Amino acid sequence: MADGGVVTFIGFDSAWADNPKAPGAICSATIAGDRWLEFHAPELTGFDHALAFIEARDRADAPTLIALDQPTVVPNDAGMRPVEKVVASVISWMGGGVQPANRGRPFFGPQAPVSRFLAKLGAVEDPEAARAAVRGRHLIEVFPALALASLGDGFFGRSTGPRYNPGRPRTFQIKDWRAVVEAARQEATRFRCASLVDWLDNLRNRAVPIKSDQDRLDATLCLLIAVRWRLAPRSESAMLGDLNSGYIVAPVRETVMARLREKAARRNVPVDAIR
Repeated sequence: MADGGVVTFIGFDSAWADNPKAPGAICSATIAGDRWLEFHAPELTGFDHALAFIEARDRADAPTLIALDQPTVVPNDAGMRPVEKVVASVISWMGGGVQPANRGRPFFGPQAPVSRFLAKLGAVEDPEAARAAVRGRHLIEVFPALALASLGDGFFGRSTGPRYNPGRPRTFQIKDWRAVVEAARQEATRFRCASLVDWLDNLRNRAVPIKSDQDRLDATLCLLIAVRWRLAPRSESAMLGDLNSGYIVAPVRETVMARLREKAARRNVPVDAIR
């Protein structure tokens, strides 16, 4: 792993609406080099609790990197952001979908729950700078469904995306659930987080997962995306889009990147080159 200093990572699946009946989930890990100093397992949360959770884990002598599963830069009043059109072309090919982010929806705009959260959070939103920051709060937007295209074996293909949402019983597949948990487990093992591996083992063995289990799982995927972004070689992740029109940070394999690059070129959306 590339970084030897202390870094606190936060994975936050916000669930967008800030609805107490359908909360998101948040988790954290503090890492020094290849040593995991502290791990807080995923817990259900709304935006206010998430802010308190982050504040409780901030360190004055080290950076905090927050990976949020919700669009943050949303300048458009309607439709999809350019980066979403690129990502949607891949996710739909895999058999999934992408919700459009625009200021005409209640999830975005100046009065939206996420806007109030971001204003209070006060994080720097510059993914490249976050890789080398030595203190302060830093934020990146992530998308677990896109990450899984590169993290899981067999997920990237026509109509082969995992159906792992127990809240959709007509499409839910227990084999896909276990495959997604295993993909997260392999990533956690790579970064030597025994506590997270143990937590994922317990989750994988759950006979009847429920929707809140998926929210917790997605929070760990957000966390692992942030860990890879900061600690792994830069070539293993990509920033799609830009800070003006919207962006997403994701782990990438070359096969996934090739398709993203092709779709992005048609729409003139910036995409990293593998380097």
